[in-house]
Amino acid sequence: MERKDRIVQEFLSHRSVTEELIQKVDEKHIDYKPTETSMSAKDLITHMLHSFYRFALTAKEGTPEGFKIKLEDPETSLAELAQTYTEKTKQLLESFTDGELDREIDLTKIFGQKVAAEQLVQLAIGHEIHHKGNLFVYVREMGHTDLPLYVKLR
Repeated sequence: MERKDRIVQEFLSHRSVTEELIQKVDEKHIDYKPTETSMSAKDLITHMLHSFYRFALTAKEGTPEGFKIKLEDPETSLAELAQTYTEKTKQLLESFTDGELDREIDLTKIFGQKVAAEQLVQLAIGHEIHHKGNLFVYVREMGHTDLPLYVKLR
């Protein structure tokens, strides 16, 4: 299996669970915050979707400019937004060459060091896992008890 295929598989094993959780957040709960200082459910979900896409774009382009792009989202449900970003991110990840994955990107102004593109994608996966844990808490506090395993095994 090619490296990019493993990366796509790992991304989808987590993102599919994220999407399941997002489907449980109905319109009346999009402003829900577990604490006063927490992000709202909508902000958390949007942050997750945008962040992974920006990480992947930065890795693909080989420049920190991908982190700076402004993303405009259509007025749609969070579940539809997740499907859109999952597909866009998947296509981006599928387009990587081994050379692009090996390329070092100067992210010293953001992370204090240079990072290989593949490491940046792995950071994005870790970031998704971290916030997916947050989302599990949100969804459980919204009253849902039938929750998926934290990862989809394929």
